[in-house]
Amino acid sequence: MKPLEKLTSQLTAGKIGRRQFMEGALALGATALAAEGLMSQALAADPKQGGRLRLGIGHGSTTDSLDPSTHENGYMQNVAYTYANNLTEVDETGNLVPELAESWDASDDARTWTFKLRPGVEFHNGKTVTSDDVITSMNHHRGTDSKSSATALLEQVADIRADGDGTVVFELETGNADWPFIVSDYHLLILPAKDGKMDWQAKAGTGAYKIESYDPGVRSFFTKNPNYFKEGRGHFDEVETIAIIDPAARQNAVTTGEVDVIDRVDLKTAHLLDRVPSVGILETTGTLHYTFPMRTDTAPFDNNDVRMALKLAVDREELLKKILRGRGSLGNDHPISVANRYHNGDLPQRSYDPEKAKWHLKQAGAEGLTVDLSSADAAFNGAVDAAVLYKEHAAKAGITINVVREPNDGYWSNVWNKKPWCACYWGGRPTEDWMFSAAYSNDAKWNDTVFRNDKFNDLLIEARAELNDDKRRELYGEMQQILSDEGGTLCPMFANHVHAVSTKVGHGENVAGNWQLDGNKCGERWWFS
Repeated sequence: MKPLEKLTSQLTAGKIGRRQFMEGALALGATALAAEGLMSQALAADPKQGGRLRLGIGHGSTTDSLDPSTHENGYMQNVAYTYANNLTEVDETGNLVPELAESWDASDDARTWTFKLRPGVEFHNGKTVTSDDVITSMNHHRGTDSKSSATALLEQVADIRADGDGTVVFELETGNADWPFIVSDYHLLILPAKDGKMDWQAKAGTGAYKIESYDPGVRSFFTKNPNYFKEGRGHFDEVETIAIIDPAARQNAVTTGEVDVIDRVDLKTAHLLDRVPSVGILETTGTLHYTFPMRTDTAPFDNNDVRMALKLAVDREELLKKILRGRGSLGNDHPISVANRYHNGDLPQRSYDPEKAKWHLKQAGAEGLTVDLSSADAAFNGAVDAAVLYKEHAAKAGITINVVREPNDGYWSNVWNKKPWCACYWGGRPTEDWMFSAAYSNDAKWNDTVFRNDKFNDLLIEARAELNDDKRRELYGEMQQILSDEGGTLCPMFANHVHAVSTKVGHGENVAGNWQLDGNKCGERWWFS
């Protein structure tokens, strides 16, 4: 066997890791590009079956629930995508592909969408998926009494009807060219209907794995679904998802082999993981962003001059350097990243300007401003450090920020979207309409800045129905400008997803960046190599 072939064989057998393979291939004379290509091909070939994948996830709360309308963190999103499916799926390349729907088509005005269901798919309780299950699952999030975080996404739906057991028709109030993307949202799982309602208590999805046990904010355990409808997916026998909120504990778990994969690697110590032979760093770029949302219905954040002063009083470049260790990019106080199709690259990048911040404070009559900023590392790795750094930046503008260190447990239910100003992370969304509808439309349940702007809302509806690409770009660009100049979101940086993965774990050449952990579908997409 030739030396390079032997090295490749060792990689696929799990005897060496990615870093060792690259070092060996380069030493044998391969170029970096050729070595990376060989490594990708080797890891993508012939996934092995079996084993238990153990995930250490830096999210989760004891207040979590399997009711998909309540899902609010990455732990529950991972649980959702492990045991259940949607009509559509964003794949590892960022493209939309069929999932429980095998096809869809739209009317010329994009107001009527018809989805043909994949025949013969069964829930884990043996019930065959029908159009009634889809309609009931969607209606779970609709109505004035709904407390679902996905209600705003479905407000545009005028009617949902069945055309037999295998076809579902959505009638929208206005056209929406992105509608097939919307129904891939992790809240909009298709679960069985019972007595006219979604039966989420049954724990019966259609996913690659069945729920065997579920302990909110602690641990979830899944076993392989032998009847999974996706060919070439779901390679493990078992998946164990463990909430490990503390970054040091999480990294220790993957270093010692207690878990195989962790998300949200502590970037301050990520370089130490490179020294562990059994672990590799997996980094993906996408739409993840870190924010400090200000509730615009609460003083002093109800004054836009105060909001602008706070946006000017943060040194984004220092946060990017010290908190993200350069693993990301600067934010501009709106949620649309360069990975999004209609990102407005013409907006001037907001920079640190204490003197201009002072001017805005004077305009607001708020000189010598003192404000509380709630933070916890449950929000994002380094969130407390980021708040402390921000406090130092703001002091030069005459602003006193009191950093309130909140408990990690219960942060998402007790602090976020409740306290006037706090730290937050957003995974982002694949489309502008999806992101804006989820968090910035007037009635969005996750509108954590309570931003209500009629012009913005009108533009959202107009852009949603606009089929001309150039016009849509113009409309979404204007919406980004409004949020940057008037909104309550201070978004200093976009972050890469940084994971630590055992060298025993294999995955495809492409790894999704729309969410952490390969779009939170690592359970069905990855394998032991």
